[in-house]
Amino acid sequence: MIKETYDFYSPFNFKLYNLNPKIQYQLDLLASHDLITRKHSENVANLVYRLCEYLHCNSSFTFYCTCCAYMHDIGKLFIPLEILTKPDELTEEEFEIMKKHTKLGYDLCYKDLELRPYADGALYHHESLNGTGYPNGATKKDIPYMAQILRVADEYDALVSKRHYKTHVNISETLKILIKEAQSEEYAKTIALDQLSKDSKLGKINPKVLKKLFKVVIDDTMYEISCIKEYVSHLLNEIERLKLIDKFNEKMLSAKKEKKKEYYFNGIKALFKRGETIENYKQILEEYKEAVESKKFMINKLYDEIKIINKLKV
Repeated sequence: MIKETYDFYSPFNFKLYNLNPKIQYQLDLLASHDLITRKHSENVANLVYRLCEYLHCNSSFTFYCTCCAYMHDIGKLFIPLEILTKPDELTEEEFEIMKKHTKLGYDLCYKDLELRPYADGALYHHESLNGTGYPNGATKKDIPYMAQILRVADEYDALVSKRHYKTHVNISETLKILIKEAQSEEYAKTIALDQLSKDSKLGKINPKVLKKLFKVVIDDTMYEISCIKEYVSHLLNEIERLKLIDKFNEKMLSAKKEKKKEYYFNGIKALFKRGETIENYKQILEEYKEAVESKKFMINKLYDEIKIINKLKV
């Protein structure tokens, strides 16, 4: 059976070949160091580009943000692989080393005049509006808008990767986690009242950007639905072909003249595809029918997911 394939993120217009050669070179180095981090950078760039469109950013700012997204994790070139690719939770000491990728990426970009404009993406993408992020504990007024957009895209893709999503079914659960990130934390209750500020009433991520992420996720979910529908259409065509084979087979079995039997047998052979035989075509036909029902069920689940996302509030 031909497998259904689709990219988790729907395609976007800004392609890698549009990038500055210096950025492409650094991304190639990153791929040789850790392909997963390189892929994450591409995913985040995809999301940032589309978020900027929904935020009605102008084309030059969108281009700038997308380049920053491609470069945001470039500092991980300097993080040891045993830490970068560790499957288990990092120790406190290991996490302190991991956190250094923000400043290391900033330094790498800042030293190159062509990469310097994108240094802030590397430095600020883990900062939080309420001051609980790193490396500098910056608050909303000091975090560039670009980095606020980047933070939302980065966290979303990290969650998607961690949860090994292959489909957008239950993707609303991940969005609910991000909603909590956009809301005020209770940590403010642990500090003296005279230290409270408006920053303590903020969450970690920008709620306005998060709302636009909902739209992007719905777009991706609709893209998945369209891919499944296309696959179902293919399966239905295959089912009709196999039904015709079955019809010819019945006529062949009931035919009394050898010439008729041969006629229908040749028709069956002409309709067969690789791996199909008289012995197994009925089983394949049933598998295709089951696959169609399974995919229709999946489509309904995805439409239900869109309904849930439309009701989410930040």
